[in-house]
Amino acid sequence: MPSSPESPCDQAPSAPAHSPLTSHHSPPLRIVSVSLGSSTRNKTVEVELLGRKLSLERVGVDGDYDRACAMIAELDGKVAALGLGGTDLYLVAGTKRYVIEESRKLAEAAKVTPVVDGSGLKNTLERETIRWLADQGELALAGKKVLVVSAVDRFGMAEAFSDAGCEMIFGDLIFALGLPIPLKSLRSVRWVAALALPFLRRLPVSVLYPTGDKQEETKPKYGKYFEWADVVGGDFHFIRRNLPDRLDGKVIVTNTTTEEDVALLKERGVALLITTTPDLDGRSFGTNVMEGVLVALSDKQAADMEPEDYLELLRRLGWQPRVIRLNEAAVG
Repeated sequence: MPSSPESPCDQAPSAPAHSPLTSHHSPPLRIVSVSLGSSTRNKTVEVELLGRKLSLERVGVDGDYDRACAMIAELDGKVAALGLGGTDLYLVAGTKRYVIEESRKLAEAAKVTPVVDGSGLKNTLERETIRWLADQGELALAGKKVLVVSAVDRFGMAEAFSDAGCEMIFGDLIFALGLPIPLKSLRSVRWVAALALPFLRRLPVSVLYPTGDKQEETKPKYGKYFEWADVVGGDFHFIRRNLPDRLDGKVIVTNTTTEEDVALLKERGVALLITTTPDLDGRSFGTNVMEGVLVALSDKQAADMEPEDYLELLRRLGWQPRVIRLNEAAVG
């Protein structure tokens, strides 16, 4: 439910009247993802991109919503961009966007620093990933059986797989709500979203998505849908939480994977792991972190970023997906 009146999200302090990008010094641009997920997945990396030094940080609050609010308010005006991790601000179906109420309050705790949830980048980067796989001959997609664990979280990916001629199952009802009802067309996803999301967006994030230590749990309840698929795509926390004991010969298209996650997928028999965000010190960061990077480098406000802006920056960065062959298997 929405936070109580005592929540830091409702009492966020006024932000400083300066932008962190107007300093006369040149410290690394700091991008911080405040995640409702587990602190065991925390990571800090310093990189240089397009001649700028950046510090990328992922800070988990172990599902503590009020702590996340307070941290965002404290960092506001002191960093170049803030990411919302362990949640989405928007769920997307076709041309409609639905705002998750708790996530909106988190974003509004910042008054100066741009706050991103990765949705802008998902709509561009993840579409390009699917096209890149086909263009580079890494994966023949036409006719493949593809499970996207949540289409409203990854609508760009869902559309791109569909456009590539794949046979689809969208697992929104299965993995988010525990209802074993596969959706087999984007039309059905839009229909269910129009009916359900105006209500679901008001529920606590923890009901809709694995947060805190739930991100470390695996409960393989819906293995038959993984077994059906040649390719499994979408958010890694949904995938990991429902990971079957064996995934021999499967292809996983995701992000936010650690070295431990890669080892786990190899152990379960996955043939090919493709992450949409690049490898940085053994880790693919979430799309909210990478969107924060692009917004910080763009000198634009997040609200002013268009798909072409993201794509142009990705081209300048020389972006391409990370492809890891984990086990010897026939991957068409």
